[in-house]
Amino acid sequence: MGDKIGVVDVGGGYRGIYAAGVLDRCLDDDIRFDVCIGVSAGSANLASYMAGQARRNRQFYAEYGLRPEYMSLRNYLKSRNLLDLDYIYGTLSNSDGESPLDYAAMLRNPAEYLAVATEAETGHVRYFSKHEMQQDNYRPLCASSCIPTVCRAYHIDGIPYYDGALADPIPIDKAFAMGCEKVVLLLTLPEDTIRTDKIDRKLAAGIHKRYPIAADQLTNRAAVYNECVEKAKEYAAQGKLLIIAPQTTCGVGTLCRDAQAMLQFYQNGYQDGERIDTFLQKR
Repeated sequence: MGDKIGVVDVGGGYRGIYAAGVLDRCLDDDIRFDVCIGVSAGSANLASYMAGQARRNRQFYAEYGLRPEYMSLRNYLKSRNLLDLDYIYGTLSNSDGESPLDYAAMLRNPAEYLAVATEAETGHVRYFSKHEMQQDNYRPLCASSCIPTVCRAYHIDGIPYYDGALADPIPIDKAFAMGCEKVVLLLTLPEDTIRTDKIDRKLAAGIHKRYPIAADQLTNRAAVYNECVEKAKEYAAQGKLLIIAPQTTCGVGTLCRDAQAMLQFYQNGYQDGERIDTFLQKR
């Protein structure tokens, strides 16, 4: 067993603003992690955290996320992408954008970083490191956040990718395999939520013909997620893991457009982040 401290952010679309609040509390309390693993929106949350850019993620969800350029039917009719990932992680995030990611600061941060994505053709998990991004080229964040059917598969070097949640929805075992002694797990649904496959089956139908393996993974995602949460609870009982999860989602869904609800959800995350310092002090 190593002596590293890890954090895993599972994402969840716009629900990711809850975890953004938790991570901003970590920045304010000077809590640092040695391993940062993000799935989907969690990959972007942790990029800002590692760059030390508090409140940046909150702006993306509750302000930019309301723009039609970010998400709209117009986008979908134009490109078959309800979410314009290149706008989010390119236009807005590049050095000449409205809210640039401080990639240099992210690189200076000694923590290991992984953005989880799924190879659409094979279903294999892909863990992108921060060194596989470059200044103004944050395509791994796009790949990690590419929701099937909501977005077309996102290509990097000719390989199509979908959301990391298809292959590794809660990568706590990956964190422990990287030498973590303790792991903080950020969920964006209440801890005892039993996910169902109703919506996932509908989304899977939209990609099954072209990417049958990824479609099958999407169909099974809820069951895998539920199993992973149970495993996380076992780790928590052993004192190895802390689950930070909301009591309520405040009405915030994966593709929410309610800024006030998101801001309340963010504040709840910020408050819940207070528990992390106590957990890390226990030996």
